[in-house]
Amino acid sequence: MEFLSALWLPILLSAVFVFLASSVLHMVFKYHQKGCNELQSEDGVRSALQTSKPSPGFYPIPYCEMKDMASPEMQKKYDEGPVAYLTVLPNGMPSMGKALGQWFALTLVIGIFVGYIANLALDPGADFMMVFRVTGTIATLAYCVGTIQDSIWMGQPWSSCKNFLFDGLVYGCMTALAFAWMWPSAASLPTV
Repeated sequence: MEFLSALWLPILLSAVFVFLASSVLHMVFKYHQKGCNELQSEDGVRSALQTSKPSPGFYPIPYCEMKDMASPEMQKKYDEGPVAYLTVLPNGMPSMGKALGQWFALTLVIGIFVGYIANLALDPGADFMMVFRVTGTIATLAYCVGTIQDSIWMGQPWSSCKNFLFDGLVYGCMTALAFAWMWPSAASLPTV
């Protein structure tokens, strides 16, 4: 954890840069709204969900265990549809403060891991572009990989995935900029 004493500033700055970039991407450009579809019978779906009163959680529809996948009854449910993944949140307006706090905490955690790996890979006084490339690659992977998994396993449309990948690239560049700009130039970076 010694690397934190030398890299706390780029870690913090990277979190701030990513937080600001995500705010701009989501509030100004709003291209993620195109990935949200409205159900034609939303009121009927809401009514059915209110009747069943699901607690907050994640629900695959139809629900089945792996051992039941080959049964004729389960195959019929899948063929008839709908096939969906439903995330139920607590009732009430979503808490933006809580979500933004968790998002900022995640950007800090990613910054810590980027700093840790960069500390192992780069020497103090490393060239700006080398620091940018190494830290940008690590951060871009961190911000992008999850969205690909969501498209593969959860059915998130690839068009939405593409938008989140673009976001991840921007966040990776913001992280790289913070680290390259503030990379220690002297022997102040501890070695492992």
